[in-house]
Amino acid sequence: MATKAKFGISQKLLLTLLVVALVPLVSIWFISYQSITGLTEEKVNQELAAINNNLITHVDDWVDMNQRMLLQNASLNEMRSMQSRLQNSALETITKYYDWAYLAFTIDPKGNNIGRSDGKKTKYYGDRTYFKQVVEGKQFGQQILIGKTSGKPAMVLSTGIFDSGGKLKGVLAQAMTLTELSGKIVSNRIGETGFTFLVDEKGEVIAHPNAETTRSRVDLSKHQALKALTQGQSTSVFEDFNGNKIVAVAQKTAQGWTMVSQQNYAEAYQLIKAENQKALYLLIATLIIVCIIAVYVSRSLTAPIRDLTEVADKYSQGQLDLKITGLDRSDEIGQLSQAIERLGTSIRMAITRLQKKKS
Repeated sequence: MATKAKFGISQKLLLTLLVVALVPLVSIWFISYQSITGLTEEKVNQELAAINNNLITHVDDWVDMNQRMLLQNASLNEMRSMQSRLQNSALETITKYYDWAYLAFTIDPKGNNIGRSDGKKTKYYGDRTYFKQVVEGKQFGQQILIGKTSGKPAMVLSTGIFDSGGKLKGVLAQAMTLTELSGKIVSNRIGETGFTFLVDEKGEVIAHPNAETTRSRVDLSKHQALKALTQGQSTSVFEDFNGNKIVAVAQKTAQGWTMVSQQNYAEAYQLIKAENQKALYLLIATLIIVCIIAVYVSRSLTAPIRDLTEVADKYSQGQLDLKITGLDRSDEIGQLSQAIERLGTSIRMAITRLQKKKS
């Protein structure tokens, strides 16, 4: 019975010490983990959004510059004449000073090509979106397409040519390669796994690190980041076709296009993993240290109690001439030792008195 009681006290004491030491530490670790997770998530989102904003500014500024150039040229008397012999020299100047513009041309209100910068045979452009947008009243028209002239992905910007009375006389358009626009987007890297891409209002690729994806104008309208944006969520976390967990930020440009910056979740949140590992190592090390200290403390506390229990047990068996340890201690164990010593003294005195009476 004594062994069971002794073992129970030691075990409970050890468990109490472990709980007292580890509960606060685990609580601190959990709070720290939650804080690091929140801060890292905010940092990742801010970094991706900052990259997006920078590239969106690049796209908007580039398009705005070309739109201003079209407005300026559309107001020239040569353009207002709607005569190819007068327009062609001005159109050639546009492609000369804007390296990315491979064709500048004019269209009459019926869609017929009037002037061209390349001197080639005129074509019909009445079926093009950028033409219809201006004819329908928009200040600027735009369309991403496979150019009839170049056979490659191109962007066409357009604006109206008006006479002095404000009547539409035709459309001035500029066809441009995407190299100048997409270069900064394509070359942008986010860590080892992250990249940025740009799609038009239909979700078809304008610029993408994968050249074939850009060349084929792949439809990415079902991309999870674009779907999330339609639901009002600029930031999203999802799995791609390869099963990789991705974090992405999607934002609109002034033209209604969508810029997406994405990165593998594991890389973006590697700080959390590293900090979590450090915390786990700290917990394990602390657990080992606490166990060692707890065992030592529990033994230092229970060993004197076991000795005093053994003394009390021997007292009950009539063994009164025993040495009691711990009498010089100033704690409760010392008080217990002194009390047991007094008990032994009282028993010996009582036995002495009984013996005297018998004699």
